[in-house]
Amino acid sequence: MRNLSLMTDLYELTMMYGYFKKGMAGHVAVFDLFFRKNSPNSAYAVAAGLEQAVEYVQNLRFEEDDLAYLRSLELFDEAFLEYLRAFRFSGDIYAVPEGSVIFPMEPLLRVTAPIMEAQLLETALLNIINHQTLIASKAARVAQAAKGGLVMEFGLRRAQGPDAGIYGARAAVIAGCGASSNVLTGKLFGVPVAGTHAHSWVMSFPDEISAFRAYAEVFPGGCTLLVDTYNTLKSGVPNAITVFRELRERGFEPAGIRMDSGDLAYLSKEARRMLDEAGFPEVKICASGDLDENLIRDLILQGARIDLWGVGTKMITSQDNPALGGVYKLAAEIIDGVEIPKIKISENPEKVTNPGLKKLLRVYNEEGMAMADLMLLENERIDPSKPLNLFHPTDTWKRMTIEHYSLRELLVPVFRGGQLVYDLPPLGQIQAFCREEIATLWEQYTRPLNPHVYKVDLSYELYCLKQSLLDPAFASSSVPKLQ
Repeated sequence: MRNLSLMTDLYELTMMYGYFKKGMAGHVAVFDLFFRKNSPNSAYAVAAGLEQAVEYVQNLRFEEDDLAYLRSLELFDEAFLEYLRAFRFSGDIYAVPEGSVIFPMEPLLRVTAPIMEAQLLETALLNIINHQTLIASKAARVAQAAKGGLVMEFGLRRAQGPDAGIYGARAAVIAGCGASSNVLTGKLFGVPVAGTHAHSWVMSFPDEISAFRAYAEVFPGGCTLLVDTYNTLKSGVPNAITVFRELRERGFEPAGIRMDSGDLAYLSKEARRMLDEAGFPEVKICASGDLDENLIRDLILQGARIDLWGVGTKMITSQDNPALGGVYKLAAEIIDGVEIPKIKISENPEKVTNPGLKKLLRVYNEEGMAMADLMLLENERIDPSKPLNLFHPTDTWKRMTIEHYSLRELLVPVFRGGQLVYDLPPLGQIQAFCREEIATLWEQYTRPLNPHVYKVDLSYELYCLKQSLLDPAFASSSVPKLQ
């Protein structure tokens, strides 16, 4: 496992040094990691990256060459470097499990630790969680558009570097992709790997049929041929059918054809007709080539006969929204056992944070469908036998009362006292959980255009705390309980 202790912004270290010099090392801080808004035409995101965040925290330590480098910056004294030499994370981390459906302003992860420790975690946690959550959220939309067709992640060559390719593929699998072209991701996480051959293979032989025959000789079982190097319908598909017949004579059944260009709706329908008429109705048709959820949806509406979707650039880079925009904000300090809530105030309302040590509940109806999420203070309790009153966190006249419901706490303990207390599930289990999570959302939240905004509300106590920090006069006023 890699030691990423120096994968941080310099100001995290300078702030740590400032806390150290000002005698604040004993202060305990509570930080929330959350994002402020969804990707375009999406009402939800999919949490991912917790496993890599856990690995980062477990391996946090400053080696001698790290300390030597920091010494060379001439910013820190030897006492601080000695502190770093013995550094180990000793705090608590709560997080939503990977694969969870999440919404803006909700804490994906909560860190409670000595302020110097909590501050150091900021940059790396944001880097890890932001990226994988971004790609998982994009992949969820792609998988939904495919309507049950197998989506294969093909993005490594266009990813923003090796780590983005490896962990982006992992995130895509969490959200519904069934395979990846990335062999290292396959090895590391047990992901099925998939791939055929490139146009260069076909062009390396005297003619197309020679290339197809050569490939079929090497891979007679599960043979899939790329048919659009020269002319898809006049040569590619007819030559593939010829080779498939030869394979069948040898006792092998072909697997499929792939098309990477052209009018995929028309070509797939014609290819399907030709394959069926030739006696190969079980041969699958795979499409690739700058696909995303919008193009996949359009192709299906046009009646395209495509069974498998190879999706690369636009998914691995989340091309329509290349950054999640997650942030890591101080919510409280605990000094001598006393909690002091903190709030960031901004002229931009969406940048005003929610203060205090909080938890997050999801409210389900009797059929198990998600009704709303509720942020509340850690010490609050909800009695499910009583009606639950919810109101909009800013437009408070928008209210609803739920009579029959169940609750699930979304933030689960991951580290306590610096010790890992969470069993990291295998990737397949995370993918199944993600599928179950998305199934709890009504169609109005998952539709591809103008989805309905999911309700994320504050408890009355949290609302009052927030307003009292925004306007001290609010705390001394008589505020009627919103019922």
